Parts: sequence; C-alpha cells; structure tokens
Amino acid sequence: MKFLLDQNVYFKTALFLKNLGHDVLRVAEIGLESAPDEKLLQKAQELDRILVTRDKDFGNLVFVKGMKIGVILLRLDPSNVDRVHCVLERVLTSLSEQEAKRSFLVIDHNKYRVRKF
Repeated sequence: MKFLLDQNVYFKTALFLKNLGHDVLRVAEIGLESAPDEKLLQKAQELDRILVTRDKDFGNLVFVKGMKIGVILLRLDPSNVDRVHCVLERVLTSLSEQEAKRSFLVIDHNKYRVRKF
C-alpha cells in the first residue's frame, strides 16, 4: 500500500510500514510538515495515498466536510507503539488497498474500527 504520513506519526511507525513492504512518504519529504489538514488530505488524494495520522481532526474532514480520502488514525503513544503496530499489521493484511482508500480506520493498542464511505 502507499501511505502519506502526517508529521505527528512516529519515525518508528514509518520504519515499521517500510519493513512490511509498503511505500511510505512522510509529509516533511514534500515540504508539507506545517500544511493545514485539508491540504494534507488533498495531497494524499493527488498522490493516490492513504493518510496516516495521530490527529483526530481528520474524522471531521472526511465525514462532515465530505473529503472521502482513506485515513488511518493511530491512537498511540510511546508506551503502546509496539502493540498498535501489531494491530495495524493485522488490519493491513485483512484489507485491500482499495478498501483502505475508501475507509476511515482507527487503530488502537488492542482493537480497530473500520468505517467505510
């Protein structure tokens, strides 16, 4: 899968996704580290990537403002990052890239939720 990682996503998560064989692009690599959330979603759509973030505000943009772009919201902190990565890996092996691009996924340390649009 192809991902665009928000600036608040840990570098450890970027490495984790790369080690699983995914195509990972960090917003800092394309000069968007301080871009507003809407611009990040637009760029993810333009680049045909799923946005990975720790910012809960993207739910409002996807569902209220109708910006139907795939988002993975990681509910993690340094104390639970490895457990969240295990759940994330399980989710990524169970969904196709097309399904993920049409979903808002919330990944926690012991569960996940998928809301398709």
